[in-house]
Amino acid sequence: MDSNFIDYVKFYGFSGNGGAGSSHFRREKYVPKGGPDGGDGGRGGHVILRGNSQLWTLIHLKYRKHVKADQGGRGEGNRKSGSDGKDIVLEVPIGTVARDEEGKKLIEIMEDGDEQILLPGGKGGQGNFHFKTSTNQAPHYAQPGIEGIEKTIILELKILADVGLVGFPNAGKSTLLSSVSAAKPEIADYPFTTLTPNLGVVEYRDYKSFVMADIPGIIEGAAEGKGLGLRFLRHIERNPILLFLIPADADDIKKEYDILLNELKTYSPELLDKKRLLAISKSDLLDDELMTEIAKELPKIEHIFISSITGLGIPKLKDKIWEILN
Repeated sequence: MDSNFIDYVKFYGFSGNGGAGSSHFRREKYVPKGGPDGGDGGRGGHVILRGNSQLWTLIHLKYRKHVKADQGGRGEGNRKSGSDGKDIVLEVPIGTVARDEEGKKLIEIMEDGDEQILLPGGKGGQGNFHFKTSTNQAPHYAQPGIEGIEKTIILELKILADVGLVGFPNAGKSTLLSSVSAAKPEIADYPFTTLTPNLGVVEYRDYKSFVMADIPGIIEGAAEGKGLGLRFLRHIERNPILLFLIPADADDIKKEYDILLNELKTYSPELLDKKRLLAISKSDLLDDELMTEIAKELPKIEHIFISSITGLGIPKLKDKIWEILN
């Protein structure tokens, strides 16, 4: 397993308290009745998320258990405002979602350089200068600063790709990705070779390209957290096309497809609104007659027989994906 791929972190965040306003009176040698001149407190520091397209993981935040912005400075006499607290800016990969402990989505980072305030700092209090009236020429009151926000924050990374590969362990997803892109996922003949999502840029005609993600293999019960469970399903949410991959030597291709589809539906019914393609992998084992017979039993979605080893059907698969994306 790639220990550098971290797609979930949890920390306790504190935005800064606002600084207190000043209750101060003008004191000058030749001004015996100087009025109120207390300045405002400074704003507390924000906790901010910023998108960084060079990042692919949340590993740099894995061991950061507390994130605390600075407090705002107190106001001073002569209407001098306190300094604003220093913001804390956390750089995160594109596709990062921030939630609170109850699961409520707070913000989502979708572009490089996108900055959004996760926890706003408290507003500074007003100094006594603001409270002078015709009936109260010497107010001693100044506002305290507003407290910042303390909250448990969960950051989740959802892989941004055009095509998500969906299939059981050993369906040939890693082999397909390695054959159509420069990605080098681990490939072996045991279940769950892919323990973390792998991304590959697939080159198409005329220098065009699209991104394919090899998602960890699904098993029955993934939506309830069995196997790799929700960790895998989280990444599929962002893929506009779901490419179901089922090997030609499967006992019952339609049954496997129905199981995969049911897992997606159980997790999130909206996933069924995505475009779906079915690729029958390892089809170099079949002759034309056998393909015709298998096709009669397939589910009623568009299907393509492919072989990552011989290249059978791969150009047709790329054409179909590009057609759907555009």
